[in-house]
Amino acid sequence: MRTEAQAVVIGGGVIGCSILYHLAKLGWSDVILLERDELTSGSTWHAAANIHGLHDSTNISRIQHYTMKLYNELEAETGQSCGVFQPGSLYLAQTEAREHQLRLQAAKAKLYGMNFYEISLEEARALNPLVNLDGIRCVMYEPEGGNVDPSGVTNAYAVGARQRGAEIHRFTPVTATERQADGSWIVRTPKGDIRTRWVVNAAGLWGREVAALAGIELPLQPTEHQYFVTETMAEIDGMDRRLPSVSDRDGEYYLRQEGKGLLVGAYERDMRFWAEDGTPLDFAHDLFPDDLERIEENLMNAITRVPALGEAGIKRGINGPMIWSPDGNVLMGPVPELEGYFCCNGIIPGFSQSGGMGLMAAQWIIEGETEYDMFAWDMARFDRWTTKEFTRARVRDQYAHRFAIHFPGEERSAGRPARTRPVFDMQRQMGAVFGLNAGWEHPLWFADAPGTTETNGFTRQNWWEQVGHECRMLRERAGIIDISNFAKYRCKGPGAEAWLNAVFANIMPKEVGRSCLTPLIGKRGGIAGDFTVTRLAGDEFRIIGSGMAERYHKRFFKQVPLPEGTGFTSLTEAVCGFNVAGPESRALLQGLTDASLASADFPFMRSRRITLAGIDLLALRVSFTGDLGWELHCRAEDQARLYTALLEAGRAFGAGPVGSRALMSLRIEKGYGSWGREYSPEYWPQEVGLDRLCKLEKAFLNRDAVADTLSRPARERLVMLHLDEADVSASNADATGGEPIFRDGEGIGRVTSGGYGYSVGMSLALGYVKNAEPGDRVEVMVLGKPHRATILKEPPFDPEGKRLRG
Repeated sequence: MRTEAQAVVIGGGVIGCSILYHLAKLGWSDVILLERDELTSGSTWHAAANIHGLHDSTNISRIQHYTMKLYNELEAETGQSCGVFQPGSLYLAQTEAREHQLRLQAAKAKLYGMNFYEISLEEARALNPLVNLDGIRCVMYEPEGGNVDPSGVTNAYAVGARQRGAEIHRFTPVTATERQADGSWIVRTPKGDIRTRWVVNAAGLWGREVAALAGIELPLQPTEHQYFVTETMAEIDGMDRRLPSVSDRDGEYYLRQEGKGLLVGAYERDMRFWAEDGTPLDFAHDLFPDDLERIEENLMNAITRVPALGEAGIKRGINGPMIWSPDGNVLMGPVPELEGYFCCNGIIPGFSQSGGMGLMAAQWIIEGETEYDMFAWDMARFDRWTTKEFTRARVRDQYAHRFAIHFPGEERSAGRPARTRPVFDMQRQMGAVFGLNAGWEHPLWFADAPGTTETNGFTRQNWWEQVGHECRMLRERAGIIDISNFAKYRCKGPGAEAWLNAVFANIMPKEVGRSCLTPLIGKRGGIAGDFTVTRLAGDEFRIIGSGMAERYHKRFFKQVPLPEGTGFTSLTEAVCGFNVAGPESRALLQGLTDASLASADFPFMRSRRITLAGIDLLALRVSFTGDLGWELHCRAEDQARLYTALLEAGRAFGAGPVGSRALMSLRIEKGYGSWGREYSPEYWPQEVGLDRLCKLEKAFLNRDAVADTLSRPARERLVMLHLDEADVSASNADATGGEPIFRDGEGIGRVTSGGYGYSVGMSLALGYVKNAEPGDRVEVMVLGKPHRATILKEPPFDPEGKRLRG
């Protein structure tokens, strides 16, 4: 066994072997995989191993399609069978909401050249005559859908990795992972130690235990999961072809052919946790006793849909463990606090995603960044607030609602509240309906009565009218928005300016009280973040960025060493804030402070420390609403007093609280982008309109990469679209994000954000398009159906910025 390696992968399941294979394929041949038992031990060997391409997330769809294509290539490359069966998959919609979901996925498939399309009920019956299609609204067909052999795929990755120089050592448990002073790691095993620059935790059911060796606590929880295989069925035995699988998610089961029978699995509501205090080290190719009564309701749904199933005997049952993250997505990426430690844990649809997951992991480790924006999978989306209790509650909810539709903007209540601000109870009594952002509860909108629950769907919901009231109140008078969930930092010391200039692309403000907007640039020259930086003193700056990306951005900040005597500190927990905006915001605030808020004394993009309502705070003349406004940042212990004063003063002006759903509408009216939607590492600065903020005359993080992207023509551009009112009214739905954009039948882009602009009376969307200009007529696939739209030349609200700077 080697004593040194570029990377050591821990875990010999399908994901660990895929990562090893892709590391070698991208050029790292000096890599090792260590498996405590036999390959496929744990969850891999007993997986149902279904494969499908479509996902609500476009980038995950891309990864799944890569994976499906890769299996046949792997067989040809390695000579190892992957046991690929691709008779196709039928996707059934029993409800209107499921029909909307499937039609939207079909539109995305058309945009990205994927094979997923609607067929008639007659065509579906011909493909799978066992299926009863009564009550089915539509059927989509994926010709490449099917399943693979779990052991075959895992061993194919292993063979491919070995062929490229990688080593695999079975029956070699890892006993310690020790960080060294030079940044390397020592991985200890009974067969010897290995020094490496990268430890890759792909330990499956033992992901928690392997992470703990490095002092990491991962939010993971195993559960039991059951499926069964029937005896030979006469209806199938006589066929000379394989039946397509059936995805009937409204029925909450999955079903496909296995041999001459059927395999049926379910995610039951009466779920069971397993190994809550740690996965047993002697667990390998083990199963739990069958408990099919728990999935009886799901089974009856399957029998209703496939009546022949009711007469089939059960050949064998499989009840094995799976390990889940709080949102059912993988925990992937470098640990922000530990150099050289990479996680890939908590994978559920492993055989649909293994290839793409291995490729993304290898790109991240070798190249420093993935080609796709994978924040939905980034382990940095969770942090210390993700307790064991929160994880258990969310995993229970994810498992029991595995096949439920995740609607746009849907906020699930399981495990909440995780953490709250001092005004949480006050806001709740005011009728606030809360969402979750990086663990924090924050108001989405304010209902007329406390305890109101919002509805969810693809069409306009019960919050739509009230959000409109909040928007119009702010535009006509003033509104008070809780912005405490923004990430806030202080950089202070003699090297503060130099350090910030070395991190960010823009030049930091020279004058005390001035602010600037600045991008943070990723490894490939894209937008990794957008920030507001304010100079508070000669040696002190305040930085404000995306709250949900705070742990993600930590990786970037760590890449530039802090000068001696200079500190960089998160203030997100210690500081709260409100944005008071609207034409009456100056008058509202002026009555609470002796500091002059007149434009001559307090211009746009300036800041001052002031006393307001007797509270010392930092006031910034900025507003994400695009209207006249100030951000007020105070100590957390002063938040309730400040909120009370603002609300009391606001009554005289007809002003009141405004939630984040209204803020979304207001910023779209103004054409402002948002990180995670319009801004991501996939997009170049010139494509999003931030190129003017990249000052190439100075050195900064990833400057050479962005200099390269800026030297190229934009591949696409961020635009604003106005959807025709007749189409929007007919569907009662606005764009929300992810909808494809077509022109004359050709896909030219996709929506990143959308909603109704209440103060301008227009259904609007932001999105990226190629080869299109203002004034062009296009079609936005809202609910998967064409909605006519026009590309706008400028934002419909205050295009010249007169209100903002007034």
